[in-house]
Amino acid sequence: MSQLKEPNVVKLFMGLIYQPDSAIKELTGMLEEKLGKIDFVGDEIFFNHSEYYEKEMGDGLLRKIITFEKLIRRTDIVEIKTFTNKLEEVFSYGEDRTINIDPGYIAQEHLILATGKGFSHRPYLGNGVYADLALIYKGNEYRTLEWTYPDYGNTEMRKLFKDLRKQYVRQLEKESNI
Repeated sequence: MSQLKEPNVVKLFMGLIYQPDSAIKELTGMLEEKLGKIDFVGDEIFFNHSEYYEKEMGDGLLRKIITFEKLIRRTDIVEIKTFTNKLEEVFSYGEDRTINIDPGYIAQEHLILATGKGFSHRPYLGNGVYADLALIYKGNEYRTLEWTYPDYGNTEMRKLFKDLRKQYVRQLEKESNI
């Protein structure tokens, strides 16, 4: 029989997609107020991997990854996704968002995104939230899966997440030595 135990805490991140004139500073302030100190803010990069958001948000969209200092329980992602959906509404004009917020977490073995869209590879977590296994960590690198979003699967993004994973592992080691 397997021994049931809680897994390690994980590194919370947000993938932000937004219009250049969006209120990103205001948004990150609200995220920090709720989720704690932001410890990494990635560079702004052009989001040109999909036209999915253009009808709603326009073209010329930008992408940024941020992470938070406080490590979370994996189950916290359900409440966090609910919170970020409400924030998206705050920064919307009618039905159209100006900012898309994709919360997720970095674990030692994989990278998970929280989504409201179910699919065969997305187990249900509760409250309308599903876990999207976006990348797996194997052989000292992140590997894509057949359903990995193109922007998460590109070389630069996988390198960024590998660097963030190193930071996360150092945090875990530091916390276990306290």
